[in-house]
Formats: sequence, C-alpha cells, structure tokens
Amino acid sequence: MANSVNTNYGAMIALQNLNATNVELAATQTRINTGKKVSNAKDNGAIWAIAQGQRADIGALGAVKASLDRGISAVDVSLAAGESVSDLLLQLKEKALAATDRSLSTASRAALNEDFKAIRDQITTVTNNADFNGINLLETGATGFAALANAAGTATLTVQAEVLALGSTNVTVTATTTIGTATLATTALGLVNASIDNVSGALARLGTKAKALETHRTFVGKLTDALEAGVGNLVDADLAKESAKLQSLQTKQQLGVQALGIANQSPQILLSLFRN
Repeated sequence: MANSVNTNYGAMIALQNLNATNVELAATQTRINTGKKVSNAKDNGAIWAIAQGQRADIGALGAVKASLDRGISAVDVSLAAGESVSDLLLQLKEKALAATDRSLSTASRAALNEDFKAIRDQITTVTNNADFNGINLLETGATGFAALANAAGTATLTVQAEVLALGSTNVTVTATTTIGTATLATTALGLVNASIDNVSGALARLGTKAKALETHRTFVGKLTDALEAGVGNLVDADLAKESAKLQSLQTKQQLGVQALGIANQSPQILLSLFRN
C-alpha cells in the first residue's frame, strides 16, 4: 500500500485490534464481577432462556417444599394428639375394667365414674386443640388436606382426616358413656377396647403419611440442588480461567496501545522525504 498522509491503514488496523481487545476485556471483567459467563440474554440468548426456565422451577420447588413442611407439621401435631388420645383410652380401660367388679361399694363406683368422665372429656379437649396452621385432622368434621408435590402444581400428596373425637368411627366411646353401674361399665369396656384398636390403626395410617411426606420433601430438596447445579453449569464462569484471560488481555491491551502509537507515527516519517 502506498504511503499517504490522508489514510493511515496501519493505525486503522491497530485501532480495530485495540477495540476488539477492549471488548473482550470488558466481557471478562463482567464475568469476574458477576461470577457468570451468561448474565443476561445478550451474552447467550438460548442458554439464558434455559437457565431462566430452570430458575422458575427452582422457585416453584421452594413453594412445594414449604407446602410439604406445613403438611408434615400438621401430621406431627395430629400424631402427638393421637398418641395422647390413645393413652387416655388406656386409662379409660383401666377405670372401666375396675368398674365391672360388682363387689364395689357405691362410693368407690361413684369415684371411678367421676374419674372416667373426666378422662373421657379430656379426649375432646385434645382433639379440638390438635391444630396447626388451621389444619386439624382429628376433630369432628375434619376433611384432611393435600400438599403440593411438583413444580407444575399438577400433583399432590393427600392426607385423609382420622377423626378421633368422641362418638366417631374411630373412638366409639361417646360423650355420654359412663361406668355408673356394672352393666354400664361392661358396655363401656367394650367401647374402649374397640376404640383402642381403631385409634392404633388411625395412628399407623397417619404415621405412614408422615413418612411419605418426609420422603418426598427429601426428594424435592435433592431435585432443587440438582437443578441449581445444572443452572450453575450453564451460566457460571470459570473464575480461574477468567483470571488468566484477564491478565492476557491486559497485556494485549498494552501492546495494542503501543502498536497504535507506532502506527500514528508513520505519517511523521513521510516528512523526512521532503527535507533538504
């Protein structure tokens, strides 16, 4: 190419190379500052869109885990209350069995009956207070609940109510059951024995549901971790690599500045051609 003072081709090339180096350097500095190689859609639209979709699923799984946590807590409260009901039934059995003894004095039978009624009524207190976050699985009219099971909200884990109130299917002892006579005590003993078996079955079912909820919560936690790792693989920068690249580009930038300076000096050389 001919030497010219109007067109400095060498300076143009040097400036293009320096600008390209500056762009790369800015991108590398952004990766180091953010820790991501894809921090917005301009960096890589396809990868960014995939990562955003996975982030949405991670957020949704957080809601699933919260729902499972609430469900587990509700079942745990129900189990604790149910175990108390079972213990109370054991006490009722002791009182009812004692009251079947026809040789008891009137005073002794009356004392046993008062104890029986006090323990019986305590079952109502326990079941009415077995509440967590508005969920009560043991009281009369309980309907159970459904916890979220997936990020799409299309699957649930259902826990059925296990009513343990007096006069229910599980607790056949009623609010009027007494042991004031030997005959009444015999009838009450039968009701208590049936209730003990029923309550044990109800607690077993609740325990199974609690285990299922905990198992699924563990799975959701692992799935969330896997998705977060996957997003990291897509968008996170290799900082060791970026650090090495930064030093290389900084050196390249300095050389580019020097090259541009040299290229800008070339028109001055033409002046020597016109000196005497």
